[in-house]
Amino acid sequence: MKKIYLFFCALLMVEISFAQGDSEIYLFDLSIKKDKVSISDPVNISAHKGYDNQPSFHPGQPVIFYSSAAEDGRTDILSYNYKTKARKSITQTPEREYSPTVTLDQQSLSCIIQRDNGAQDLGKYPIEGGEPMVLVNNLTVGYHVWVDNSHLGLFILGTPNTLHYLRLPTKKDTIIAENIGRSLHKVPGETAFSFVHKVTEKEWTIKKFNSKTFKISTITTTLPGRDDLAWLPDGKIIMSDGTKIFFNDPTKGTAWNEVQVSSGANVLKGVTRLAVSLDGKKLAVVVSE
Repeated sequence: MKKIYLFFCALLMVEISFAQGDSEIYLFDLSIKKDKVSISDPVNISAHKGYDNQPSFHPGQPVIFYSSAAEDGRTDILSYNYKTKARKSITQTPEREYSPTVTLDQQSLSCIIQRDNGAQDLGKYPIEGGEPMVLVNNLTVGYHVWVDNSHLGLFILGTPNTLHYLRLPTKKDTIIAENIGRSLHKVPGETAFSFVHKVTEKEWTIKKFNSKTFKISTITTTLPGRDDLAWLPDGKIIMSDGTKIFFNDPTKGTAWNEVQVSSGANVLKGVTRLAVSLDGKKLAVVVSE
């Protein structure tokens, strides 16, 4: 089991510390029906040689935020407006920023700030750019999800990687699970967020933590060896096996059904992260180039 922990830790450090490899972000049109999900007409919204990753939608505007690396490997946060096609730099710092996430009040972008001394803090920038405010600097934060305006779920890098529930006003920190994946997401319509529990090397399960009851419950199993997922507005989950995208309806069992690709299937290669717009009309897909 220790080897498994070290392996996952190494994977995270490679991704966050070096941001190596070429990746692009494609934006698909998304159609969600009762028993069918389909995508079409992909557009490369990053169009940049190098690392472009970790897309996140603004909940009320046609904007995607993402992390993009310069030639020296340092990453900044960019935004792309898919109505106007305008791209803009949100940060231009000597640090490295990852995992941009619009805060629930829509005034800021929270993100991981990686420093040259190895620290990985959680901070937030004004959504139009400006100086950051550090929120967490006593833990090595890998990923995060907002539960409400003052409570967070945190992926904390370690051996093993752990899931924390943090109360910002009091700084009270509770470990709620060990050996987790990097995908942390609010569950639509619930006071809960989901995470992937890597129970063994082969048994990976999607679970949710209810912040009101503090109870953890199982939703379904992941696709084999995959931990990147996103929620559709109607409560379905989507994942990719790397070349195809699948959806699961937790209310109907454990089956993963293939998402239909009306056009643009040729760009689906090395698929990792997925993000869905709040209105359910757009899907962002990270692919390896």
